[in-house]
Amino acid sequence: MLGRAIWILAVLAPTTLCSRPHPDPCALIAGERWALPSDVRRCLRSFPLLPEIKNNVIEVVNKTLPFHTSVNYQIQAPAPYDNDVHEDLHADLERISATEYTSEFDFHIDMYRSFKRVNDGHCGVYSRCYDSLYITYLPLPLVLLTDESGAQGVYIAPEAHEVAQKEFKDAVSFWVKLLPTVFEKKLRALSGLKVLLINGQEPFFAVEANANITGGYQSHATRQNSFFSSYRRGAEGWEYNLGNFASLAHPLVDDVELTVEYPDVEGGNVTFTLPYRSRFASASKNFTDGPSLRERNCLATNKTNGVDLYNIPLHQLSEFLEEPKPLALFQQQPAIAPSDYRERHHVNVLLDGSPLSDVSLPERLSPSLESINGSYSVAEFFMLNDSATGVLALGSFSAKNYTHFGQALLEGLQGLKKAGAERLIVDVSNNGGGYICIAHWLHRIIIGPKPSTHPQAGLDSTLRAGPLAQLIAQRIAKGNDPDELLYYNPTQWTNATHQPLPTHGNWLQQLSIVVNGKEDSFSQRLGQECVPFKWKAPKHGLFRPDQTVIVSNGRCGSSCSLFSITMAKKEGVRTVVIGGKQGVEQHYCGTVGGQSTDFSTIDTEIKSTKLKNHTLAPPDLLTNHIQGITWRLGYGIDNPNEPEEWQSHTADINFPLTKEIVNKPVAIWEAVAASVFKDKKPIFKFVVQEPL
Repeated sequence: MLGRAIWILAVLAPTTLCSRPHPDPCALIAGERWALPSDVRRCLRSFPLLPEIKNNVIEVVNKTLPFHTSVNYQIQAPAPYDNDVHEDLHADLERISATEYTSEFDFHIDMYRSFKRVNDGHCGVYSRCYDSLYITYLPLPLVLLTDESGAQGVYIAPEAHEVAQKEFKDAVSFWVKLLPTVFEKKLRALSGLKVLLINGQEPFFAVEANANITGGYQSHATRQNSFFSSYRRGAEGWEYNLGNFASLAHPLVDDVELTVEYPDVEGGNVTFTLPYRSRFASASKNFTDGPSLRERNCLATNKTNGVDLYNIPLHQLSEFLEEPKPLALFQQQPAIAPSDYRERHHVNVLLDGSPLSDVSLPERLSPSLESINGSYSVAEFFMLNDSATGVLALGSFSAKNYTHFGQALLEGLQGLKKAGAERLIVDVSNNGGGYICIAHWLHRIIIGPKPSTHPQAGLDSTLRAGPLAQLIAQRIAKGNDPDELLYYNPTQWTNATHQPLPTHGNWLQQLSIVVNGKEDSFSQRLGQECVPFKWKAPKHGLFRPDQTVIVSNGRCGSSCSLFSITMAKKEGVRTVVIGGKQGVEQHYCGTVGGQSTDFSTIDTEIKSTKLKNHTLAPPDLLTNHIQGITWRLGYGIDNPNEPEEWQSHTADINFPLTKEIVNKPVAIWEAVAASVFKDKKPIFKFVVQEPL
């Protein structure tokens, strides 16, 4: 068993553990819903790293990186992210290529962690074989709370036992029997207790260790917040995010030692050890042994790589365009309709090794207020009991039906106005982005028609114009995309003055710059992409900017960032981060981008323009891997000549969470409304900027 004292080392680097001889360690756990992390590791480490697999993955990743807009910026990001982003991915790939690994799993973990260090939720290398094949859990999610004196501390979530009893009902008894007798073998006795030590060290040692590897957001504060449990409005209801302490994408940790405050015993505290357990994920394919696990989960499928859209039977083309890709599991958005895949609405969405949570927020914490008409999927509207504050809880900028979603947002906001709302809270906690034009549309209907919302409610953008991208654009200009199916086709883009691009010639127009001492090239500036909207916009804004507040736990990215940044910087809308650490500058959003995509989409562009045999083109993947990239990068608002990605997104207020309101959306909204809209000073005085 992994020693408690090296728990942090286990999450910081792949471990090499002794395993008992077994002819097939995967057969040992096959068909079992729950397993020990050590047994899952033995199974995953039983696959040797074949040279052809290693070389294939590295070549694909290396040759896809030229389409990732941020790769040279990420070698050393400018302030305020200079201490957070400083990773040379090409150098990492050289190191990985020269490194020997005992298993394919260890190779993947090194690749996964290297890409996580760029702290970019669009850019990553994921595997359906190893990432969240099993999800490793502990039934004790943590929260960061502020007490009556204003002091912060780490606590076991007050609702921990409720979540565990419902979500882990078939495994709770395993954990309960291991609890010290002082807790009477009840998880309920631990809920709400203050955590004094994690593995013998102050809790924030573990928080910081997680912040160094979890990735996804440039802001260190947001990566700290990822350690703790939180909530989100999901497509089917309210969801509970266990946080990175209690939910792990890889089976690398066996147990944890906790010291908790417990006044009922001599000394006032109790130290105990509790094991993690790994649960076979619902999206993973069943197996009976190592070979079947590999065949069903690890090898490339017919959706792993791209296709030539002009050399595929019509029925297969329709299937390819309408079915979700393997990366959909890792996209931080709900499933969308096949018709929306076919229409290819542009998306900007985070990826993560842990899929969206399917754990339910306990009923007593979920909003009990009546929903306003217009509520649909990830968007739910409420009127608070003050009869003046409306709330839009928005868990994603994607929903199953794009057209219905856009109309629902309008009807919901209009419903709030009809109900008497004079001010608006938009809660985007754990919103990983989604449709770009939904973000622009929401900005437009809240604020109304003005130069900051029409024709461009979002950010101008650019994309990398490397040699292979130039060749794709040239082939399209010569007629290689007659049905206008490809993203490099200029018919879907406008120029800096928001005029349609010409369909002939090289629209990609290579503009050379130097980034961190490296020559790079980008396209001309691209303008708005959403007008005319699919829906009829109101003639006037529905809420005043000074009566609108955006609330989150900082985990707002991609299209959520596009919305929040333009609302904050163009309109002056105030931003509130809930539950951040005192004294740490909180950021209201993270990864910005402009449009995210993946290897298989780029591969389709390459194959459809008959460039697959070019020396710069990546080969087909042999394994069930996904590579995500930022394809377009948005220009900034404060500095319009540089990417918004590296400009400040400091929140106006760091709002404290207490035991009375933590993970209770309505209680949080009421507290924020009372503090912000009535110009009262926050209950606790740790704010990032001036009190509002």
